[in-house]
Amino acid sequence: MQHFSTYFGRAAALFIIIIFGNWIIAAQDTVSGNWTAKVKDAASGKINLSFERKGERGGKYQNGSTYDISELNGLNSGALQNGSVNFSLVREAGTIQCEGTFTDGKGSGTYRFAPSYAFADGLRARGFDLDSDGNSKRESSLEEKLFMAAMLNVTTALADDLAAANFGKLGLDDLFKAAIFKIDGKFMAEMKATGFPNLSMDDLVKARIFKIDAEFVRGIKDMGFGADNFEHLVKYSIFKVTPEYLNSLRNEGLTNLDPEEVVKLRIFKVDAEFVRKARTENPNISVGDIVNKKIGVWVN
Repeated sequence: MQHFSTYFGRAAALFIIIIFGNWIIAAQDTVSGNWTAKVKDAASGKINLSFERKGERGGKYQNGSTYDISELNGLNSGALQNGSVNFSLVREAGTIQCEGTFTDGKGSGTYRFAPSYAFADGLRARGFDLDSDGNSKRESSLEEKLFMAAMLNVTTALADDLAAANFGKLGLDDLFKAAIFKIDGKFMAEMKATGFPNLSMDDLVKARIFKIDAEFVRGIKDMGFGADNFEHLVKYSIFKVTPEYLNSLRNEGLTNLDPEEVVKLRIFKVDAEFVRKARTENPNISVGDIVNKKIGVWVN
């Protein structure tokens, strides 16, 4: 009877594995690997922490960020100089548990990620399906996505905040980008209010990267010069074209410039004084000739 019971138990287990095999494999997927760290600035309490892992398809992935030491539960300043450590990064998406050693502010060791499937359910209820949504070029298991969400501190509160901004349908990648580049509903609303109601998440990412905010947009728009096009604003920011610079050009009589001309003047460091001298010699001088004069090319 005991033999039959043992056999039946094994058969039942095999049946469960066959029927629910895909689910079991997914549930048992673990994200783990090695971590390295370096104290960035002991005075400010910052630390650079990187996680390396093997992907599902055999590749290696490394992701790092700067954290407040206070975010890492169990890590104290004494251990950062010399000692064994056991600490964790606790996020809504799950907990990254780390162990290892530190020597003179540099550390290394291993980590293991415990995902929160309740968080995945919470995002799914908000229209972000971690099982199918996201960039297909990236590792696509649910656990991988939860790990990235934990690293980036993606939260359901962020998802709710973005939804409240009425920005339109957002995908999982958009949510991750918002977390990386600190894009929230307030920033979205402010950028919309400047006269750009149809910006995409990628546009907002550009805005964050190139430090374009509502104040910058309004200042540029007050000057004109093609500020009705967002890509022009991106170029202005890249080449440090400020409202003050545009105003100085207008004051010297350059009131009908296109964005390319503005950028060209800025690239070659043409300031208001140089424009004034050039226009004194030739009131009808073109922007191209002003630039040529600046770089020492002969002008008729």
